[in-house]
Amino acid sequence: MDRLPLNALRAFALVLERGGVRAAARELEISHSAVSRHLKELERWLGVTLLERRDSGGLRASAQGQLLAEAARSALHGLQQALEAVREQRSSSSVSVSTTPSFAVRWLLPRLPALQRSYPRLEVSVLVEQRLEDPGSFSSDLAIRTGRGPWPALLAEPLMDERLYPLLSPALWRRSGRFTDPAELCRMRLLHDRDPNSGWQLWRQKYGPPALDVRRGPRLASSDLLLRAAAQGLGVALARHRLAQEELASGALVRPFETRAVELGAAYWIVRPPASVPREAVKILLAWLRREAGRPINPG
Repeated sequence: MDRLPLNALRAFALVLERGGVRAAARELEISHSAVSRHLKELERWLGVTLLERRDSGGLRASAQGQLLAEAARSALHGLQQALEAVREQRSSSSVSVSTTPSFAVRWLLPRLPALQRSYPRLEVSVLVEQRLEDPGSFSSDLAIRTGRGPWPALLAEPLMDERLYPLLSPALWRRSGRFTDPAELCRMRLLHDRDPNSGWQLWRQKYGPPALDVRRGPRLASSDLLLRAAAQGLGVALARHRLAQEELASGALVRPFETRAVELGAAYWIVRPPASVPREAVKILLAWLRREAGRPINPG
């Protein structure tokens, strides 16, 4: 292990990942020439050429370089996750939860002050991650994910159900004649969440109209952005009820079709690595999440 050129491997992986020596140097906060020295050192140590110059300029990986880069990125990523997990578990009262940005901002964080009052010693760290982690690469004690679970090789427990319905700003609703018929959606700009489990086609299947073109309209990267865009009057959002409570309560968004909604069933899941034995802090957080999820919510 003491002979492995770890700094050189990191520099090499970053050169390919960031698209050049200068970009890698900026991220590593070292000089351009230092990165070049790392690359030469690694090639001398291995005795092979790792980078080749393109005819159009710039660098590309050789066949051996590509193989090494993939292995280095995987190993370094795994090491980073392990370090983060150890750091987050620095005390017996610490617990880390990974979730999506929208769920963290709109559901989890607003509830944490009450948890802190009940358990003053508990330290909850929130990590933001869109993808579902592999069983061997969990960087947190548990994750909260949306989708259609359960997932193979993971412990997945249903946490909450969800429903979808259209929302728009009061000003846009007034300008559009305060419509209450779904057929009026044909003349409105639709806003789309990139989540495939909450697309407008689900609304069209249940309530129509059949002529509604669900391909048109801008796409937003998250439910949080979707709701913010709707509140700005940019169009009509098909929103998740669990995440839209603040705007509904404040009147920033209105619901034109009253009680009509698309039921998604189990949509939020607690996910943990297999065969994990939760620590006491994790047990406290799990029990609290289950209680919070079971509280009645305003039907809107």
